[in-house]
Amino acid sequence: MAIEVTDTNFDDVVIKSDKPVIVDFWAEWCGPCRMIAPIMEELSKEFSDRVVIVKCDVDNNPQVTAKYGIRNIPTVLFFKGGKIADKQVGAVPKNNFVNKLKPLL
Repeated sequence: MAIEVTDTNFDDVVIKSDKPVIVDFWAEWCGPCRMIAPIMEELSKEFSDRVVIVKCDVDNNPQVTAKYGIRNIPTVLFFKGGKIADKQVGAVPKNNFVNKLKPLL
């Protein structure tokens, strides 16, 4: 299951992680965000031992949203070693996320 991150705990959960982290920036009112939510859940189960998957509500976390320049949602950022390694904007099929994730493992 994906973990909720906030302005307060983002650095501890994402930046300081020793595993690759997928951050799903979303909002409740966003239809495409709801479309990829089940994909994020599947990935969190399939890669649970190797990857941390988190969700960040853009409406409730303006500091992190601004820091990473999130203007369109869903935006999924792939972090490795505390730095952005890849990015996906918009709803895409699961294999797009897997293809971006595999090089980080």
